[in-house]
Amino acid sequence: MRPLPSRRRKNRGISLGLFALCLAAARCLQSQGGSLYIPQSTINATVKEDILLSVEYSCVGVPTIEWKYTSNWGVQKIVEWKPGTQANISQSHKDRVCTFDNGSIQLYSVGVSDSGYYIITVTECLGSSQFGTIVLHVSEILYEDLHFVAVFLALLAAVAAVLISLMWVCNKCAYKFQRKRRHKLKESKTEEIELQDVEC
Repeated sequence: MRPLPSRRRKNRGISLGLFALCLAAARCLQSQGGSLYIPQSTINATVKEDILLSVEYSCVGVPTIEWKYTSNWGVQKIVEWKPGTQANISQSHKDRVCTFDNGSIQLYSVGVSDSGYYIITVTECLGSSQFGTIVLHVSEILYEDLHFVAVFLALLAAVAAVLISLMWVCNKCAYKFQRKRRHKLKESKTEEIELQDVEC
């Protein structure tokens, strides 16, 4: 029997997490020839936001910098370049990536599908490499929905205020009508009593 697709996704997510953890451990065990510093390893963003995946490295010579994107759908190369030269950006990220000489990249107008692990590899001229991982979580903006709910609630409050005012006016009118009716009944009763007295 085949496992459910959701279970497969969950297992794939766990394996990707372990992969990122192994990369972080490998980074800690590397030689002291170069270093890679990631100031923010987890980034939360909203849709259409521009995100800076910031890193800093130090090494001997001019290194080769490579960024890869890992998600439930697999591993995808984003960009590769040497500082001071033209970057080789993949077709999937053309016009969406800006590179910096310190190894950082900027992603323009991110979407929910951009959520995942971003792995940087800095390879020195001598062949040694430094690895780093940044986790990006992109969520949808809920302001439009909240705006709609706020307008709807304001409309309901206005309708409720109008209905309460109408009920108050109706209550006052009914009270006046009942007073007049009682007054007329009293007058008619007193007239009947006077007529009976006159007849007697």
